[in-house]
Amino acid sequence: MKKNALLALGLFMLALLHLVAQAADPYPNRPIKLIIPFPTGGSNDVVGRLIADQLSQRLAQPVVVDNRGGAGGVIGAEIAAKSEPDGYTLLFISSAFTANPSLYKLNFDQLKAFTPVAILAAGPNVLAVPPNSPYNSVKEVIDAAKAKPGYLNYASAGVGSFQHLSSALFVNMARVSIVHVPFKGGGPAMMDVMAGNTQLILGALVQTLPQIKAGKLKALGVGGSKRSPTLPDVPTIAEAGVSGYEAINWWGMVAPAATPKSALDRLFKELTLIQNSPEVIKRFQAEAVDTVQMSQSEFGQYLITETNKWSKVVKEAGITPQ
Repeated sequence: MKKNALLALGLFMLALLHLVAQAADPYPNRPIKLIIPFPTGGSNDVVGRLIADQLSQRLAQPVVVDNRGGAGGVIGAEIAAKSEPDGYTLLFISSAFTANPSLYKLNFDQLKAFTPVAILAAGPNVLAVPPNSPYNSVKEVIDAAKAKPGYLNYASAGVGSFQHLSSALFVNMARVSIVHVPFKGGGPAMMDVMAGNTQLILGALVQTLPQIKAGKLKALGVGGSKRSPTLPDVPTIAEAGVSGYEAINWWGMVAPAATPKSALDRLFKELTLIQNSPEVIKRFQAEAVDTVQMSQSEFGQYLITETNKWSKVVKEAGITPQ
């Protein structure tokens, strides 16, 4: 009996010490690293840095962006998966994340290696060409591609990126042959199109919009289900001739599996407040991005749904790593 009492007392003291430690060491108490698995200049970087800046302010701790591009986001994801699950290393993801299992032989199971934090926003892609391009509509691009199969080429952020997948979907649905030119990130891909070296890009509108407004790219069609308020005169790709086409990129955040629930809950709370802040809403609207809110469990299910969806696109398009 005495032995049991001592054991109970010992367990009580351990629990008490744990609570005291938690109170003395609240999350976060040091800088957080946010891995963006693509180079600077792409849509992941644009949205990710905006969120990182806002999160830094709300947590009163630096959220340091670490761009780790390569292999369609796999390199950055693997680094994050192997990180300590303490809430101080996070991974910024997009739709490309859910295509990787069907494209690459991963050294980890993505759905098991990470736990959802929050989905943040979503926005359509846009078919854009250099300003001096002879093509002024989606139909003209399709007609040219059908007249000379393999003559046109499109740039992307790399194999398995949203730009690649949404372009492959366009090529399949339009029944044309257009050559894929992969780059190491959305920024370099867009720059090459602006320079006129590559003939078109189907990139995220949030990334290309500043260049479209500056006259450095010409928008021919948006991939949303309806026209974008930021480009009201530009038709959707569906209404411009590719019936049923829709390509929406989304962005979210995950953490290594086994990250403490207290850290996940704090992050989810702050990210939700960021999404609802007038400043972020205004910024998103200006860049053709909509906030998206789900519970952590709903986001987890969404990741499974998206993985199945893009796996089908990869298979039907015959996409393989290069």
